[in-house]
Amino acid sequence: MGKRNTAIDNKQRDFIEQQKMFFVGTAAETGRVNLSPKGMDTLRVLGSNRVVWLNLTGSGNETAAHVLQNQRMTLMFCAFEGNPLILRLYGRAKVYHRRDKEYEELNHLFPNIPGSRQIFDLEVEMVQNSCGFGVPLYDFAGQRTLLEDWAKNKGAEGLKDYWKQKNTTSLDNFETKIIDEL
Repeated sequence: MGKRNTAIDNKQRDFIEQQKMFFVGTAAETGRVNLSPKGMDTLRVLGSNRVVWLNLTGSGNETAAHVLQNQRMTLMFCAFEGNPLILRLYGRAKVYHRRDKEYEELNHLFPNIPGSRQIFDLEVEMVQNSCGFGVPLYDFAGQRTLLEDWAKNKGAEGLKDYWKQKNTTSLDNFETKIIDEL
């Protein structure tokens, strides 16, 4: 059933690029494990061992805090339509904030989405797929616009205030380094 590879092949790349949603798992050495669903047009496969994704403003900023302490990251993709499949990418990630030159170098790969705050760059070390026989079928109805609308209404200064209030530390009080942007 499950297979492991050291790189993303073309079939897996096609599968990833067709997905409407993916999940991000991270953890620091101590504290809580974080698992976040991600959507919208925020992920790019740049090669057989490199994936980048645009992180949008949310109620927390756990992923950034965890990656600053421990670079381990897992991305998971599930087939909610078509043939069953679960695909996981295991690797080490870096976080680039809006102030970083790497953010500027990669940002052009994504649409201009209000509320973007970081780009994560994952060096893929292992690709693992499994059957996905237990994953239910769902029909995709469309992307929500609530996050974009909320960020537009906040404006640049409102987002910075929000980051300062809600995104500077994790649930375990680990720094996210987003404050340096303010």
